[in-house]
Amino acid sequence: MKDYNTIKSTNNATKDRPEFEKWSSVHQKLMRSAEAFETWKRSSFEQRAALLENAAAILDENAPKFARMITDEMSKPLQQSIAEVKKCALVCRYYAQNSASFLEDSAIKTNFKKSYISYQPLGCIVQIMPFNFPFWQVFRFAAPALMAGNVSLLKHAPSVPGCVELIQSVFDEAGFSPGIFQHVHVELEQIEKIVAHSAVQGVALTGSTAAGMAVGAISGKHIKTCVLELGGADPFIVLADADLEAAATVAVQSRMHNSGQTCISAKRFILEESIAGPFKKIVKKKLQKLVVGDPYHPQTNISALARLDLAEKLQAQVDRSVELGAIIELSGGHQVGSNYFHPMILTGLSKGMPAYEEELFGPVVCIFEVKDAEEAVQLANSSSFGLAATVWSNDLSKAESIAKELEVGAVAINRLMSSDPRIPFGGVKKSGIGRELGKEGLLSFVNIKSVVIS
Repeated sequence: MKDYNTIKSTNNATKDRPEFEKWSSVHQKLMRSAEAFETWKRSSFEQRAALLENAAAILDENAPKFARMITDEMSKPLQQSIAEVKKCALVCRYYAQNSASFLEDSAIKTNFKKSYISYQPLGCIVQIMPFNFPFWQVFRFAAPALMAGNVSLLKHAPSVPGCVELIQSVFDEAGFSPGIFQHVHVELEQIEKIVAHSAVQGVALTGSTAAGMAVGAISGKHIKTCVLELGGADPFIVLADADLEAAATVAVQSRMHNSGQTCISAKRFILEESIAGPFKKIVKKKLQKLVVGDPYHPQTNISALARLDLAEKLQAQVDRSVELGAIIELSGGHQVGSNYFHPMILTGLSKGMPAYEEELFGPVVCIFEVKDAEEAVQLANSSSFGLAATVWSNDLSKAESIAKELEVGAVAINRLMSSDPRIPFGGVKKSGIGRELGKEGLLSFVNIKSVVIS
């Protein structure tokens, strides 16, 4: 068993970054990927599953050590970091146990003697991943991609180099041959050169809408499959007949998880007027009880944001919104000179304000009031984003009807919105294209081949 204590974060207080690799090194890795793919695509599902089960066991056994690296590098509260690592083990086991059945030849009834669909891997898929869930984002893509017979080249956020080394070590110790999973440290300018390479057949990106537009354009230019999981401004609709205490509890949990740095956290709280006052009071009281501080302290709910520039950008969005008329219902904001950002509540929001138009990636609660459910849906759908949504109502028939009208990739009713290996995940509009997780995520990077026999 590898001694993971020997892998230390190189991303210390000075925020040093690993050296970028020269193209010759990147090219060698791409050629190694192409060579590894020729063998890996012919391996059995049993062989692939055994290795992925090994990875799951390593993740479970070393979760506290791996979690400390996550917390060291992006300040996530430690208990949340541990949960992130364990969820990675869960997704590995899910695909190890289900991929063979998902990828079985599928018969189609036609007038031919025989017709069916066969699913086959594409080749090397490039992963471009963000800082906020440095383990989960990688494993939720890699587990299905590798089980499908693809190989992977990871380009991770430069602020989490220690996490990258740990992730690579997990795959190496699990028994994956060299070239099946690799990582590179490259400048953004090299991304197009990588995507254009003949070994690369697809790209998966999780990041901002701007990053998605750039990578989507590059993928289209070189005719490579891509899945883009981008930003969100997820509506959290609370109708008058909802259980306000339960809704408020989940509202705070959703918005404040990972210090607010979560793409599918609730960001726009859309309340029917008759319950807006009581709901705001409950939420405000709960926010005031949260502990902001040391991510290693077990009682901490919110820690610093991952980088200083993120805290400064969020404060600028809040300040501009206030200049345009937004009202601060709960004071908080950026603690100057640090990455800390204390929870805030904003109301009085209208079009043209950053808090109305943009994603606020941090612990800011934006509250809107509407007269009825119809107006709630209109407001929810007015956003350029469409990742996920939440609806709270004791009338489940009405809640499901609303869910069908919402222009998003996923809806949770009377519960926390979260990703699950069994359920496809992704958005519409500026929140992305394609799906990860579930059977649909597995099929994102396979050749769906039709075969007919006369």
